[in-house]
Amino acid sequence: MKPFMFIMAPVETRSGYGDHSRDLITSLIEMDMFDIKIKSVKWGNTPMTGLDKSREDHMEIEKRLYHEQGMNTQPDVMIHIGVPNEFQNWGKFNVGITAGIETSQCSAEWIQGLNKMDMIIVPSNHSKDVFEKTIYEKKDENTNQVVGQLKCDVPIHVLFEGVNTDIFKKTKEKDDEVEEMMSNIKGDCFLFVGHWLKGELGHDRKDVGGLIKVFCETFKNKNKRPSLVLKTSGADFSHIDRREIRSKINQVKSTIDSKDLPDIYFIHGDLSEKQMNHLYNHSKVKAHISFTKGEGYGRPLAEASCSGKIVMAPNWSGHIDFLDPKFSCLLNGQLTEVHDSAVWDNVIQKGSGWFYTDYASAASLMSNLYNNQKAYKSRGHKQAKHISENFSLTKMKSDFKELVKNEFPKVAKEIEIKLPELPTMELPTLRSS
Repeated sequence: MKPFMFIMAPVETRSGYGDHSRDLITSLIEMDMFDIKIKSVKWGNTPMTGLDKSREDHMEIEKRLYHEQGMNTQPDVMIHIGVPNEFQNWGKFNVGITAGIETSQCSAEWIQGLNKMDMIIVPSNHSKDVFEKTIYEKKDENTNQVVGQLKCDVPIHVLFEGVNTDIFKKTKEKDDEVEEMMSNIKGDCFLFVGHWLKGELGHDRKDVGGLIKVFCETFKNKNKRPSLVLKTSGADFSHIDRREIRSKINQVKSTIDSKDLPDIYFIHGDLSEKQMNHLYNHSKVKAHISFTKGEGYGRPLAEASCSGKIVMAPNWSGHIDFLDPKFSCLLNGQLTEVHDSAVWDNVIQKGSGWFYTDYASAASLMSNLYNNQKAYKSRGHKQAKHISENFSLTKMKSDFKELVKNEFPKVAKEIEIKLPELPTMELPTLRSS
């Protein structure tokens, strides 16, 4: 009889956490070491369309979905994939897996959540460093005297998010829907992929507003210039969300002292992984660009780099694990305190720092990249090879198997413990503002 493993994860959602959950769970199923049950949970407002019935690996996940509200048997191993303040430790051995943190410090609630578990897995050295270096004072409730420190007391292991190089790769194949989306774009373009989250102009985490402004300032009043394509959304893919994004774009453009601006295009909607790869590889796309202030990992940047196109991103946080500075364009800037408008309760901590791109140097690099595309071409190809050799899904699965074999406990099947009935589980939901 195999040890019982219970997994709580947003495995059905169309999200970065959903993609990562499916990859990890597929890997565990392939190991064939555990009797696996999966409790699917929501991830914000992202659609629950992540399981593809045409894929055998996804159907293996669906067969293991657990639909009950409670359980009478304590799991030998409990894995919770999500944010640390929501971690549950119902197992004999508990593993928390999180994309980590985009800033220089996490909340006390996150540290408390980490310490509920027996082991933590994160996708980047950045996330590990932040968790290990975040320390709070412990104070006596009655005297308010400092009595110790609140810090992460459990081991943290780095396991990168592997890119499925069977899907994300250089290709000349075309997708009809993607072709239709790109048909109105005039000439060459730069592509950004990511959510446009809360925060005033220049202060949202992905800094989409800042990217638009710098791009327009760089290429305004130019006869020869690229367009900027934004594959983005806010909270979801609703019509209201679409209108809000369009309004934000127009708001940024209104701050620029010129009527002769480069074109900004907006793609809003749920694309499959294969469609995203076609978008990354589209002949009109000459570079992938982001001014992100911080990433736990930066999965879209890894996927985009497999196209062989040059990637431009800040020189800080999770994505610098896989973006080789010899093959990518890493942007200068500095760590600055998170703006109040971007603070997100139990996610983005007030008083923490993240990366603000130096707009002047980014504008110069952007212009140079566009005007000297051939000079950057080989670098993009080398970055794609770097991902394929060192950060593929195949390698991630291999590394994960070794981690499970070496770090997970050897469950003693001969020991029988009579356990009380566990309380009914309440499904966690991601807090949002």
